[in-house]
Amino acid sequence: MVDPGDAGPVIAHLQANGLQLEAILITHHHADHCGGVEGLSEYAFATDPSAPVQVIGPSDEPIPSITHRVKENDQVHLPQTGISFRVMDVPGHTAGHVAYFNEISPSGPILFSGDTLFAAGCGRLFEGTALQMWSSLQKLAALPEETLVFCAHEYTLGNLKFAAHFFPSDSPIQQRLQRVQLQRQRQEPTVPSTIGLELQTNPFLRCKDADAFATMRKQKDSFRG
Repeated sequence: MVDPGDAGPVIAHLQANGLQLEAILITHHHADHCGGVEGLSEYAFATDPSAPVQVIGPSDEPIPSITHRVKENDQVHLPQTGISFRVMDVPGHTAGHVAYFNEISPSGPILFSGDTLFAAGCGRLFEGTALQMWSSLQKLAALPEETLVFCAHEYTLGNLKFAAHFFPSDSPIQQRLQRVQLQRQRQEPTVPSTIGLELQTNPFLRCKDADAFATMRKQKDSFRG
């Protein structure tokens, strides 16, 4: 489980599918990303006391429930599922935000980006600087283009409305906006995206330096499209 803000839906999914929770990955300390950790840990312990859940999270974030603290280039291996992740430090949204990257999953490379890289957007600057966030986005943008991007929120439609406002004549952005509008009308998720699609349509990945990023981020903060 990645970034559980609420234990209830996760427990329901585990029960409905006969699954045992092995580990929780946390990207940063905001409550909507770790508020369900305690409840999930208690549920897993009650289900099987011999298999405590690993709670993996950033070394520099104030999250008391973490059992394994990680930082840049650490390797996270989950033996029961056979999955491994490389940890990437991506500060900006928060000071110690991390992301988790798996290059060889059965479905291809996957990235859990938390609130750093969104589909067609990025997170607000709550604790970090524009330079930190711009540098973090550059790091994620350098991953293989086929990488599946699992961001933490369904903000894609609003992000694309801003992108279309900022680049009104950009055809790839307009086409993606139309697709996403139809998806949301059908109540379909727009996540995951891919790094390749983000390079084509995410306005924040087009910023050439931190100053340009800071200007765009401020405009997005006040955008009401």
